Amino acid sequence: MEYIIFGWVIFAIIALIMLKGFLDERKKKKEFILWLRNHYGDLPKKHDYQEGEMHKISRYFRVHGNEVFHVDDITWNDLSMDDVFQRMNYTYSAAGEEYLYYLLRTPMQDTDQIDQLEQQITYFMEEKEERIAYQALFAEIGKTGKYSIYDYLDYLDLLGRRNNWIHHAGNIAIVLSLALMYFSVQYGILLLVIVMGRNIVTYFKSKNEIDPYVTSFAYILRLMQNVEKMEKLPSGAFGKETEELKECRKTLGKFKSGSYIIMSSARMSGSSNPLEILLDYIRMVFHVDLIKFNQMLAEVQKNKASIDRMQTIIGFMETVIAIGAFRASLDAYCIPRFDKRRGMKAENLYHPLLNEPVKNSILTEKGVLITGSNASGKSTFLKTVAMNAIFAQTIHTCMADSYSAGLYRIMSSMTLRDDLAGGDSYYIVEIKSLKRILNTVKEDGNPVLCFVDEVLRGTNTVERIAASTQILKSLSKSSVLCFAATHDIELTHLLEKCYNNYHFEEEIMDKDVVFHYRLLKGKATTRNAIKLLGVMGYDENIIQEAETLAEKFLEEGSWG
Repeated sequence: MEYIIFGWVIFAIIALIMLKGFLDERKKKKEFILWLRNHYGDLPKKHDYQEGEMHKISRYFRVHGNEVFHVDDITWNDLSMDDVFQRMNYTYSAAGEEYLYYLLRTPMQDTDQIDQLEQQITYFMEEKEERIAYQALFAEIGKTGKYSIYDYLDYLDLLGRRNNWIHHAGNIAIVLSLALMYFSVQYGILLLVIVMGRNIVTYFKSKNEIDPYVTSFAYILRLMQNVEKMEKLPSGAFGKETEELKECRKTLGKFKSGSYIIMSSARMSGSSNPLEILLDYIRMVFHVDLIKFNQMLAEVQKNKASIDRMQTIIGFMETVIAIGAFRASLDAYCIPRFDKRRGMKAENLYHPLLNEPVKNSILTEKGVLITGSNASGKSTFLKTVAMNAIFAQTIHTCMADSYSAGLYRIMSSMTLRDDLAGGDSYYIVEIKSLKRILNTVKEDGNPVLCFVDEVLRGTNTVERIAASTQILKSLSKSSVLCFAATHDIELTHLLEKCYNNYHFEEEIMDKDVVFHYRLLKGKATTRNAIKLLGVMGYDENIIQEAETLAEKFLEEGSWG
């Protein structure tokens, strides 16, 4: 009787632990949904991106990016697009953040799908409850840990084809040892001990080999489980996507069947749960989880295309909703318009990473040459225009009152550095960077929209001006629209027929410098670089001698 009571007590304790876990999880989900309901459009929750995390997030792009025109690494880094991505990362799943990154690096080159994208973004901005339901499911899918699912899929290939015969042989040996006991208990027990000992030793060796891959299986299962839940939601704007997800899920039916034996969170974890302890011993002796792993591995290797497609569709769906949240976070935005005319028209452009941005407008049908002193706003303006051009052709959203332009292949050559590893000087890095733009202009495709900051700053004045003039002339063809910033006033005269001139100014007031960051038409007419030396406390003799030398050169054309 005591044993029965003890058994019921153990059962009750296990039931209470399971109930508490269930209630805690339910409470956590309710709090998350409440947060989604009350904080739509708030800045993304603070997240410290660890070293290597952006590489993981870029893996979907690295697999699929070469299929279409994409923003190359130089341009991406020039525009600090990792920071821009982090500012607008309203995703909760690995699929969502990897697809959002991919989208930002692949500006569309035609408008075939843009209307459907806009309808889906607008739908979920308006349908609050449906949006929250999907976001809750994306959060349940969650992340993949240190590595992308594509890293895991690559690693799975290293395992090759794994056969279960050795595990089945061990189980057959156990059955034979039990049968031997019928004839000789002594020898039967001896054989059973030997076989079980051998099974336990080989179990831990095989377990250590497969454990790193279990994370990827858990993620795939979460994809499948939440796809099932999505199928029960109103079709809304994702009817077509849900049907395709359903078909992908069906192809992985064998992968899911019986997966608990290996996917239990308490597997071989030292759990105090008596049921899990019993299951651990069964796993060690009979290798049931190793056998199931090999079966699941075979299903993954056979259905990689379906897994990739599920990742793509779910990533796209969550990105659509994240774009809406990003729009809701902005003080102002517009829906871009596209036309086939060369040029750009944009009113009150601004950059989302600036807390109090100064907005600027641009209207041009040909290249733009921008002059002005250091820190006056030239580079920031170039980055603002470039980033908005990318946003227009990716998330169909611009930080402006209005934006109208063509569809472009977008490139830049701005924040370059010496290549110490490759042995290239700054000048060599510069001319290589510019050459890749000139090469792209010659290739078939949409016109190139390029941004160049301080053309050929890595060489002497005479050769810089001569070479810069010819390079910028080459970038003034009908197949390219170039925005370039320079300190060389000479270029504004040499290129005035093929570039519109704009400039930024600053004022020296009470021995301080004031930047207004306003884009003005025409060439820069002020020279404040030497005056800025005085603001920074340089010796007055240095400043006066420099001013005299500069005036002499402007009057006589030589340094004397």
